[in-house]
Amino acid sequence: MSACSALETLIASAADLCRKPVLHAVLSAEDATLDDYRGRIECRDGDGNRLEELDLELELYRSGEDLNLTLAWVDQPARPMLWHGQHPVWMDAETGKRCSAPPDGAPLEALARRLRALLV
Repeated sequence: MSACSALETLIASAADLCRKPVLHAVLSAEDATLDDYRGRIECRDGDGNRLEELDLELELYRSGEDLNLTLAWVDQPARPMLWHGQHPVWMDAETGKRCSAPPDGAPLEALARRLRALLV
């Protein structure tokens, strides 16, 4: 069992709650730690079929006492990414410039808020 197993379970459970009816599994990067975490949130439908277009990359990192995170769709650089510290900020994944939330962004913001609440 990896050092991040409990964190993987927590992330998957939060994603299941915030992105219903999609089911989630989390794969941590080999070098992931609890203080500097990188992982992939993989998605499946209720029948177990992969939904790769919904997969997310997650980074969790501390800046002082504060927890920051980023969520981005895997292999979809044209989609914006979400940075969440004290508040959510949507950014163009290629330029890093601030942009509007995508139409399907609310569940990601809910997931980010839930993860911060559980981990801070």
